Amino acid sequence: MPGRVRLPPATLRWSVMDETQVAPVVEETRKGRRGRMFGARRGTAGLKNRSSDLAARVLVAVPLVVLAVVLVAAGGWVFAAGLLVLGIMALRELFSMFPRWAVPVFAVFFAFLLMIVAARTGGPPRLLLATVVALPVVFIGGLLAPRRSDVRGLALGMLGLAWIGLALSHAVMLRDLEHGAAILVLVLVATFIGDTAAYFGGRAFGRRKLAPALSPAKTWEGLVIGILAGTLAGWFVGLYLDWLTGLQALLLGFAAALIAPLGDLFESALKREADAKDSGSVFGAHGGVLDRLDAALFAVVVGFYVWQAML
Repeated sequence: MPGRVRLPPATLRWSVMDETQVAPVVEETRKGRRGRMFGARRGTAGLKNRSSDLAARVLVAVPLVVLAVVLVAAGGWVFAAGLLVLGIMALRELFSMFPRWAVPVFAVFFAFLLMIVAARTGGPPRLLLATVVALPVVFIGGLLAPRRSDVRGLALGMLGLAWIGLALSHAVMLRDLEHGAAILVLVLVATFIGDTAAYFGGRAFGRRKLAPALSPAKTWEGLVIGILAGTLAGWFVGLYLDWLTGLQALLLGFAAALIAPLGDLFESALKREADAKDSGSVFGAHGGVLDRLDAALFAVVVGFYVWQAML
């Protein structure tokens, strides 16, 4: 019609959009840009956090590795005495997680001393006898203590002996076996490498939770990566031991890497029951002695029996 101005289609479309329609589009564009920008920052921060975690783990591991090498190399009563001190520290951490439970502490320490001495002087038969004697020792100690122990305290004391006492006693016996020093190092290396690989592998690839009720951060993917890495670490150590076959090294590494996560989960269950994040603070933000030894306490027991079966 004459006098009517025809607008181009694009201009017409823009003219009919009011500010309530334009604003969401602009805001969405801004959000997208911010998301990409902050996502890149989060990715960089994630890499920095992983690097700092690795550095912190190495700093904690170095003094422990040095201490372990010195004690294992010394062997004999020096090694046994070192494990006795380490075990007392671990037992104290365990009991401190349950402060309301009246544990006969000194009776447990004495029973632990008997177990270490028995393992050093008589092997499995004498250790069995010392373990049997430990039960009445702890019970009598609970009766004579100024603060009489209750059933929970007695049970916690026996748990400490069965878990920490027997494990460290088996470490003493493993060291005293033929080539025991090298086998103990192999087991500890497989445990440490497997635990570290499981941690970082789970963070990188973890999707399916392993035991969310006990340890929400652990995943099945991390578990598999840790077992594979620990097995390979055991095999690698075996390359430097000409008296050990490749198959034996693989089996020892696999046994240690397979059982070690159970030790980790076991301590996680105790900490969950005690509502504690760490067992102690000896290593600052990285927890206590039990937090560093939880996996090894299970691994050395299995390592002893696997290697004894191979002899």
